[in-house]
Amino acid sequence: MKKKQLIDVIFASEKRKNVLLTLKDGQKEMKILLEKLDTNRPALLLQIRILEDHALVYQSGDAYGLTTIGKIVVDKMLPFLDTIEVLNKHSDYLTMHNTESIPDHLFRRINELRNSQIIEPNLVNTYETNKQFLEKAVVSSSLRVISTFIHPTFRELIVNHIDTNTDITIIVTRDLFDKLKSELTDELTDEFKNALHNKKINIYIYKKELKLFSLSICDECFVLRLPFSNNEFSSKHLYGCHPEAYRWSMDLFDHFMKDAVRITTI
Repeated sequence: MKKKQLIDVIFASEKRKNVLLTLKDGQKEMKILLEKLDTNRPALLLQIRILEDHALVYQSGDAYGLTTIGKIVVDKMLPFLDTIEVLNKHSDYLTMHNTESIPDHLFRRINELRNSQIIEPNLVNTYETNKQFLEKAVVSSSLRVISTFIHPTFRELIVNHIDTNTDITIIVTRDLFDKLKSELTDELTDEFKNALHNKKINIYIYKKELKLFSLSICDECFVLRLPFSNNEFSSKHLYGCHPEAYRWSMDLFDHFMKDAVRITTI
């Protein structure tokens, strides 16, 4: 009997695909496979035989596991399936918003955002910080912020943490920095100077053009605000707390840090 192409073996049958994914954590007995896949033994055996014929699965008594080839296939399947999941969930957001500030190497890891959410606040809360994020930021040991506009919580963020042990890194554009300087009162000037002299607070100017509105990261979560494709303000934002999504956001922040210069005086 002529063998199928591996792509057909894996994706032409939802049941075969699910067998492979179920075995990714190790060998499973038939009764466990039947429970997890919610099927009957004859139907499952039919699909397992095809996987065995293509050297993806092996049998050991009444248990089944992935062969070396099967493990390679599943390792490659997972990022692909996660990428499809992210694109299905967030395609409208990604196509309607300006994503030019996201580097190619992070787009290739977009599968890591599969557990993130697109949040659209109501009109009253359009400019407010994500409340879930704020609750976590209050007790975080570190905060990282990139901003291209004067956020309502920008001053509060600095002032409230001047006397704490929180590590804060803020990146702003040159235009925003100049605007902040022009609007400083004596009181705000003192607060800003205190922040600059605080070893726990580091403020940077980004040397290039930024095509995002803000990125805020605490110990566990992040909020990313992108403009619409025409660069107008969008209240929708990406919110994530999953470890993979958090790591992705940290790598995005580090990408911008490479072209930022620390401010030491006003």
